[in-house]
This record gives sequence, structure tokens and C-alpha cells, in this order.
Amino acid sequence: MHCWEGLVRLSMDNTGYCNDSFNSIRSSTSDEDMVEIAGSTLDFSNTEDVPPLDRDYGSGDNPGMEEVNGVPKLMDLLDEPVPGVGTYEDFNTIDWVREKSKDRDRHREITSKSKESTWALVNSVCDAFSGWLLMLLIGLMSGALAGGIDISAHWMTDLKEGVCLNGFWFNHEHCCWTSNETTFQERDKCPQWKSWAELIIGATEGPFAYIMNYLMYVCWALLFSFLAVTLVRAFAPYACGSGIPEIKTILSGFIIRGYLGKWTLVIKTITLVLAVSSGLSLGKEGPLVHVACCCGNILCHLFTKYRKNEAKRREVLSAAAAVGVSVAFGAPIGGVLFSLEEVSYYFPLKTLWRSFFAALVAAFTLRSINPFGNSRLVLFYVEFHTPWHLLELVPFILLGIFGGIWGAFFIRANIAWCRRRKTTWLGHYPVLEVLVVTAVTAVVAFPNSYTRTSTSELISELFNDCGLLDSSKLCNYDNANVTKSSNELPDRPAGDDVYTAMWQLSLALVFKMLITVVTFGMKVPSGLFIPSMAVGAIAGRLLGIGMEQLAYYHHDWVIFRGWCSPGADCITPGLYAMVGAAACLGGVTRMTVSLVVIMFELTGGLEYIVPLMAAAMTSKWVADAIGREGIYEAHIRLNGYPFLEAKEEFSHKTLAMDVMRPRRSDPPLSVLTQNGMTVEDVETMITDTTYSGFPVVVSHESQRLVGFVLRRDLTISIDNARQRQDGIVSTSRVFFTEYTPPQPPNSPPPLKLRGIMDLSPFTVTDHTAMDIVVDIFRKLGLRQCLITHNGRLLGIITKKDILKHVAQIANRDPDSILFN
Repeated sequence: MHCWEGLVRLSMDNTGYCNDSFNSIRSSTSDEDMVEIAGSTLDFSNTEDVPPLDRDYGSGDNPGMEEVNGVPKLMDLLDEPVPGVGTYEDFNTIDWVREKSKDRDRHREITSKSKESTWALVNSVCDAFSGWLLMLLIGLMSGALAGGIDISAHWMTDLKEGVCLNGFWFNHEHCCWTSNETTFQERDKCPQWKSWAELIIGATEGPFAYIMNYLMYVCWALLFSFLAVTLVRAFAPYACGSGIPEIKTILSGFIIRGYLGKWTLVIKTITLVLAVSSGLSLGKEGPLVHVACCCGNILCHLFTKYRKNEAKRREVLSAAAAVGVSVAFGAPIGGVLFSLEEVSYYFPLKTLWRSFFAALVAAFTLRSINPFGNSRLVLFYVEFHTPWHLLELVPFILLGIFGGIWGAFFIRANIAWCRRRKTTWLGHYPVLEVLVVTAVTAVVAFPNSYTRTSTSELISELFNDCGLLDSSKLCNYDNANVTKSSNELPDRPAGDDVYTAMWQLSLALVFKMLITVVTFGMKVPSGLFIPSMAVGAIAGRLLGIGMEQLAYYHHDWVIFRGWCSPGADCITPGLYAMVGAAACLGGVTRMTVSLVVIMFELTGGLEYIVPLMAAAMTSKWVADAIGREGIYEAHIRLNGYPFLEAKEEFSHKTLAMDVMRPRRSDPPLSVLTQNGMTVEDVETMITDTTYSGFPVVVSHESQRLVGFVLRRDLTISIDNARQRQDGIVSTSRVFFTEYTPPQPPNSPPPLKLRGIMDLSPFTVTDHTAMDIVVDIFRKLGLRQCLITHNGRLLGIITKKDILKHVAQIANRDPDSILFN
């Protein structure tokens, strides 16, 4: 069973899954079903951006052509449009130009009617306001869901270690908040919180208590992960992974029905809490982008303007992606920049404003919920006060180099592992794989306090700037020479606990680097932001402590002389952890601008923008030198998604005639003639071919191009004509001309299909350079482009042909582009 068939049945075989390729994809829904679905009940799973060029193609000054490029009357003998025409089948690319033209025609109609009556004017105002109202609803819904996910994940993570007697719904921190029996050194211990060993065997110390807590930790982790992978398999196969590669593909013009549907939203929200709570090396930040986009797609159905126009809904998805990062990191501006830099295929100015508003609403909603109880939007909000010195740019750049190397290593290792999963028996047993990885993670993580805790809490501790009141082992310095009244703590010699913590962190670093490779891409919701930041934060903290001790013991060295005198607070290890986190996240995702803004919104460290910029830029340069693709682009290519990367340059000197079909050895191009075919001829051509559209020519002899008609529109229109027009039979003549010539007596009535034909298809000559053709496809979001020579039709280039050509030039398998 293929994964797409499994989706339709909302269940999935062990072999199916969202990471499977698009090989042999066929929609399991008939045309009649699609017509029925095309109304308000259809849950479109995609939303994509508006086409880049806001020009009115084909709507010229010719009075004989009415609504040439829009979606006009689809059959000239009928006054109303045919249901289903203008919609798209699953796993197809939308027609950006047609969608944009539809929206322009709709807007013109509303504007012209607004001058006729007060009610029409009110309708026009409501139409203009609907986009802002939709952004408000997306922000509120996404913020509320994110708050619930944060609270639930925090509680279930603590559930692995114990339970609160005052109420099982309290997490560890909330349980001990009101207790008067906590001590400063053991602030996390209170009588109301009981560990599992204390509850089961009545002991808090000793080997039996340790073993009991160990066993309970592993059992809870296995239970959570088993529930997560089972729910994903049974109800929503698309709820796995981070979702960002698929959302990038959807925003570029691809249809994946159900990927942003109601079931996916419900299951992803539930299983994301379970996956994070299980202790697996994954984060919730990436999947929150998917959750927010699901909210956007579902809420689009409340507004006709967005429900019936795929391109308009892609505007909404771009804004929803910004909302996802806003609630994930508490970084509204960073979220908008993330959507602009990393996710969106096209980002008009109107979408920028609406994204900003939606991210603001979402951040305000999350702040109102206050999931972490610290009046902050994120768990690891810190503020540093010590200024950094110019010479510290050297270790910051070293962290950038480390982040770039690790990012490139991670991408190659993870892609190799995922490819092995897809091509071997491993992919047939997703539940077993998740349980094995969870068991290994839990067994290895429990003995080390830095891996036992949740990754967010680990990052929070690594970012922390040590003060006198900190009880962390990382802050166990020799305070003999520090007065209690001093506001700034000088660099101090590290105590024994600091060196113990460094050893534990070193082991945690190796463990996180290895286990994240096999965890990302499993059949549970899994984000990559937090694990990547944890790797960088550990490396940065270790380097920061090393620099701090170096400055303390060797303050007379040339590099420290003049800015780091004895007794001064020179080095902030927490800052190094922050820079390292940014470097590793940048190395994996290749983000730059949005990454820096997210990091300073995350930490409040406005004065540390330069170190963050240096590390992010260095990590990108180093990672790009090793491999050009970021992790999301690599997964898009691995899964065969039809994504035309806008960042890649096409520098090869090939011509359109080298790429077009048919080739010399191929059969001639399947074309329709404007007035020489019967309904039976057209239906035979549809049956005998699998093409998604057909050029229309004057005649087979002249091959002069008239227009282009989509296969789906053709099929629906003929079926509709047979049902609703008297006399349409197989021998009826089909005309794509403006005027129907006189028919012989007693002949069946003709069928006029000029209304469904695109009279201005994009054409280039056979000698057009391919770099220009690729640019046209990228910037206009084309599905196909026709090739002509002196006005005669020679062939066609589709998006699939472009992708295969690019793959061949890059010495990759062109058949890896496996989509219908």
C-alpha cells in the first residue's frame, strides 16, 4: 500500500509514511467525487503564495475576448460555471497565473458593485477586512494551542520522575511553589513531590531507589513514544516529522491534500506533547510551524475568498508559518523573518504586514497564558550584562566554524540514515524503530543529569549567567574572595563540581550529536531547532568556561592584558553557549538574518548582535563550503518533492530545445485541434495519455498554437455537458473557436469549450536559454511552458522536466523526482 492511499483511509501500513517518495501516485478519488468535494466540504491541504507578478495576463484591449485568463464561463452554452473546473487533483501543482487572475476578476466585480448599493459597499468593506480578521483568528488559535502544548509537555516530562500529592496535574516546579519546607540548596525537593521510588518502595536514597526511578523513567518514556507513533500511524500519517520541508513544497505550488487538515492538526498536537515528553532528542519548535499552518488552512474555510483560491490561501500559510515561530520561540519579528527567509516561495508586502500582525496576536496570546510561569514566552529567557571584548570574536568565530562543520556532518549523516530507512527493512517497522531509539535514549540519558532533564531546561541552564544564588554545579566556583555586596562577580577559579559538570557535558555533547541523527525523521513529530541549539550550547559553554579559567590564571598574557585585569568580570560562559547555539542551528538550517533576530529576541541580548552575526555567518560559510543544501532542502530532495529552489543558480548553457519534449525518438506531441475533433476523439486522447494538459492548435498540418487546456477541466466539462446539455454525444464536434461554423443538417449539437482554454499560454522560442526558462518558472510559478518556432508549436517544458534537467546537471538521478 502506498502512503497516499493509506492517507485516504486515515490508516497506514508499516511501509507507508510521509517520508515515502511520490512514486506511482494516483488520486484515489474519481472526477465526480472531486466535483462534489470542490464545494465547501473540501478540506484543501495546501495554501500557497500569490504569483510574483501582479500583471493582468491576457486581459488585453480586445473586445472580443471576455475574461480570457480568468475563469470565465466554462461552457458557452451554460450561464453558470461548471463545478470542479479550476480545482486541482492531489499531488499536482497549482496554476499561479490563473489563480491570480481569478482573484483580480473577483476583486474587480466587488469594487464595481460597491458603487451600486449600500449593501454591496458593506460587502466590499467586509471582503477587505476579512484578511485581517483571519490573521487575528490564526494568532489566537495558534497561541492557545502552543500554550497548551508547553504546559502539557512540561507536566508529562516531570511525570517520568515523580508525581505531586497535592494534585497529579501539577508539575514539579508548580508542586513545590507553595511549599514552606524547601531549602535554598534543595529548592526542588518538597514533601508534596514524591519520586516513584518513594511511592513504590518507600525509599528516597540507595541503589534500590535509584533502580526503581531508572525503570520508571524508561517505562514512561517508552509509553509516551509508543502512544505517539501509534496515533500517527493510525490516524494521521502526515503528522510525523517537523513539517517544514513539506510546507516549503506546498508554498511553492504543490498540492498535498490532508497535510494541513483537521486530523493532522489534532494528532500532531497530541503526539507532539507525547514525543517531547518521552525524552527523545527532538524539539517542538519545527512542528509548531506545521500546527500553525494547519490552523491557517482550516480557518481559511470560513472565508470564501480564501476557500476558493489556492494562491490566496498561500498568502495565509506564509503568515501562519511566521506565527508558528512566534509562539515556538516567543520571537514575533524573528518569525516574520523566518517565513520570509526560509519558508515562503513568494512574500508580497501585504503578506509581510499581515504576518507581523498575526505573530503579534499569537505572542500576546501565549504571554497571556504564561505557560512557563516566568512571565516570559520561552523557558530560557536570560539577560547578560557584561560587555564583550573585540578579541572574543576569535572564539565566537571558532564556534561558528564548529557549528558549520557539525551542521554539514549532521545533514549528510541524517540523510544517509533516512535513505537507509526508506530502502531497507528498517522502514517497514516504524513502531519498533521508535521504541528502540526511545529505549536507547532513556537508558543512556538517565545516569547523566544533563541528558535526563528536558532539552529546553538544559539550554536554559547552559545560557544562565552564574550568580551567587545559583545552586547549579556549573556555578560552583570558589567564592572566598567575593563579598556579598558586590554587584558583579569577578572571574573565579572553578570548583570540583564545575569540572565534573564539564565531563558530564562532554559526554552529553557526544550523545546528543549521535542520537539526534537517528531521531530526526522518525514517525513521530520531531523538530530540529532545540537539539541543534543544545549541541551548540554545550560546546559554547565548555569553551566559555575554558576561556574564563584561562583569563583568570593567565590574565597577564598579551591577549588579556589591558581589558581583563585581576578581579574583573571578563568572560561570560553563558554568552558563549548562546553564540554556540546560534552557530549550530545556522549550520543545520542555513538561516542567517532570522536566526540572529530569533536569538536576541529569545535571550534579550540586544548588545550581543555582533557576536551572533559573526557566528551565524561563519557557520553558513563553512557549512556551504562542505555542502550547499540545508537540512530542509535535503529532505525535500530525498522525498522527491517538486520544489524548484530559488536560491540555486542555473549557470549551464543549454537551450529550451535541449530540454523540451517530445525528443527526437519520442512520439509526436499530443495536441487538440480547434475545430476538427469529436467528443469521442477528445475522450480517446484523454484515456490514452496521462498528460495534465494539451496544447490546442489550428490544425495538425499548420501546428499554429491557439491555446492550452487542462486535462481535468476538459474531463469535467465534457462529463457536465453530457449530463446537462441535450444532444451531446460521442459524434458531437468540439470547437475551441470563438464562433461555431454552420453544421450539416441532422448533425448532433456541437460542444464549445473555448471558455476553459487558456488563450495566452506562456511560450518561449526553441533557442531561449534555459537559465531564462528556469527563472520564468521560478518567478511566475508556471506548471508548463510551450516551445514554438516561428509561431509553430514544437514541444512543451513542464516543471518536472526542469527538475529532471537540474538533477542531471548536478549528477543526480533524474528519476528521483518522483511525483505525478
